[in-house]
Amino acid sequence: MSLETLWLALLGLLLGGYFVLGGYDYGAQMLHPLLGGGRDDPRIRRRGGNAALDAIAPFFLGNEVWLVAFAGVLFGAFPHLEGSLLPGLYPLIVAILVGLVLGNAGVQLRGRARGVRGRRCWDVLIVCGGALPAVCWGLVVGLLLHGVPRRADGTFHIGFGEVFTPFVLACGATTALLFAAHGAAFVALRSDPELASTARKLGTGLLRAAGAAGSLALLLTLFGAGAAVTNRVTSAVLAALFTAALTGAWWCLSRGHRVRAFAATCCAVLLPVLLVGAGHYPYVLIDSAGGGMTIHQAVTDGVTLQILTVFGVVLVPVILAYQSWSWWAFRGRTGRRHPSYF
Repeated sequence: MSLETLWLALLGLLLGGYFVLGGYDYGAQMLHPLLGGGRDDPRIRRRGGNAALDAIAPFFLGNEVWLVAFAGVLFGAFPHLEGSLLPGLYPLIVAILVGLVLGNAGVQLRGRARGVRGRRCWDVLIVCGGALPAVCWGLVVGLLLHGVPRRADGTFHIGFGEVFTPFVLACGATTALLFAAHGAAFVALRSDPELASTARKLGTGLLRAAGAAGSLALLLTLFGAGAAVTNRVTSAVLAALFTAALTGAWWCLSRGHRVRAFAATCCAVLLPVLLVGAGHYPYVLIDSAGGGMTIHQAVTDGVTLQILTVFGVVLVPVILAYQSWSWWAFRGRTGRRHPSYF
């Protein structure tokens, strides 16, 4: 395997890790008001209202290190791809960052609200902070799968006409619903039995909705109005695995197999990233008019890659070790071994 392919695989690993770990953060934020427990008993409502936040609390913000690492690799190893990708997707990137700021502020400041009205305002920001990045990342995936309108100099700009197409919107809806189901599976894994049961019921419904939205995207592709993949066999295999992961997650959630369900949603969230990378290889950016930017055109020079490899050999194991330690240290259900953080 060449250094170019190795760094492309690392780029995909970091983005996939962010989708898996940051995805359940966004999903839990979106489901936060729906996991409010009983509406009549204020004590249950307060406990339930924080259930989703308590589940993600020990890992909150720490999961976003994967996004930082992904951006670092994109800037360092693929500067030509970054130079085309980020300016072209500028509106969606800004929306994602706005969502991150709103969500982080809402989660951390909600507990300081003195009244019901104040908590409701922060709740709105929490939901928006989860839904906005989830939808926008889905739109980004849809645009990358469908192809972008590149100019002669390699740049591109997306407008309403490129974003508001049936396929791209279907990808945005699929990703948002999938992140929400992923968050439900995580809350079911971490919460007490009563709230876990509520999360499981929400998760099964969300998985069915995600499957319906994903089926629409697949039908549009079959009729020539969807993804413009170059490796059809690989893409078909990944699409089949995505369907199997959704089905397995629904089956496990409906029968109370919390660990298996969360593992299945992790696979389902990861597979769209693999579809973008493996489905287009050796292209890293597809032109809607045909052709695109290959990995050789996007990557930096060989000397820089060798220098970056030295740092990557050290930093990637550190990130993996940190994540493994945090999961081990905060294992178990909330409310038993761990206090309420928010």
